Amino acid sequence: MKIKELIACIENFAPPSLQEEYDNSGLLIGNSEDETAAVLATLDVTEDVIEEAIQLKANLIIAHHPIIFSGIKRINGANYVERIIIKAIKNSIAIYACHTNFDNVISGVNKKIADKLGLINLKILQPKSHQLMKLVTFVPNESISLVQRALFAAGAGNIGNYSECSFLVNGEGSFKPNELSNPFLGEKNKLEKVNEARLEVIFESYKKLNIINALKKSHPYEEVAYYLQSLENNYELIGSGMIGEFEHPLKWTDFLRKVKSAFLVPTIKHTPKTTDLVRKIAFCGGSGSFLLKNAIQQNADVFLSADFTYHKFFDADNKIVICDIGHFETERFTPELFYEVIKENFPKFAVHLSKINTNPINYF
Repeated sequence: MKIKELIACIENFAPPSLQEEYDNSGLLIGNSEDETAAVLATLDVTEDVIEEAIQLKANLIIAHHPIIFSGIKRINGANYVERIIIKAIKNSIAIYACHTNFDNVISGVNKKIADKLGLINLKILQPKSHQLMKLVTFVPNESISLVQRALFAAGAGNIGNYSECSFLVNGEGSFKPNELSNPFLGEKNKLEKVNEARLEVIFESYKKLNIINALKKSHPYEEVAYYLQSLENNYELIGSGMIGEFEHPLKWTDFLRKVKSAFLVPTIKHTPKTTDLVRKIAFCGGSGSFLLKNAIQQNADVFLSADFTYHKFFDADNKIVICDIGHFETERFTPELFYEVIKENFPKFAVHLSKINTNPINYF
């Protein structure tokens, strides 16, 4: 199997266009045309992980955190990043990172946290806007079903829990083919009037090329009239963090024990408790302090995340409990998600979960 086939599988689940501007997801080392027989899934790429890949004969590593995050002016082994790059290239190991795009999809990193806690009624904590587009086109009445089916098959018309959504308005279209045309309807140099429908569908922005290709292939006209509009709507399936509930409220100490057990956390930093029962939980894998206001606005009992600075803990202001369980701990199960995505598409392909604990932080 070629590396690009596995990459396509991951990117179909978490499109690269959904990564944050500062991020560096994608194929960082290697050639996507190379063949691969095994992949190693990990949270971070360290020198030990490279050695693990060598021992497993896995020439592709899929990681959550990009090993190359900022500009590199020289590669001479002066630091761990340079040594990893050198070792990977020497051993023909490709490295692919899927970072904030994996965070931002509703079935991504935060869904894995929810699953470990057993939460229900899940939704994105801070949905993103400008993730949707609207396509408007004009179709002769006899071809409406054909064009609709093609657009739906390409991924258009999904709104929340509903699929194959569209809007039609009947009207009359007119056109006059010139000498160079090859009209589906009408004659050259003669004005033609046709009963048409204005067809509208909504789709995720990253599907634009597929949607337009589907439209042009299915539409009977030689020249297809259409226009696109970017929508400001919040898209509830894409964004930062999540919020959910326990089916039955937990006592405060039971909640803390559940978190420690689920995420193998030796200690939890938290602000003073504000309730004896915990039901509604906001959470974000990795550094999520920027979502604290969202968690408070949505009346969460607890906000579970990592990397809170000292002064940020004061911002809880007795309105919520902040639980900082560590960056590594909130994302430690992300490699499992890589495994599941690949196995769902390629059941017989060799996918290994790294056994290396890459957490740079130790507890005493």
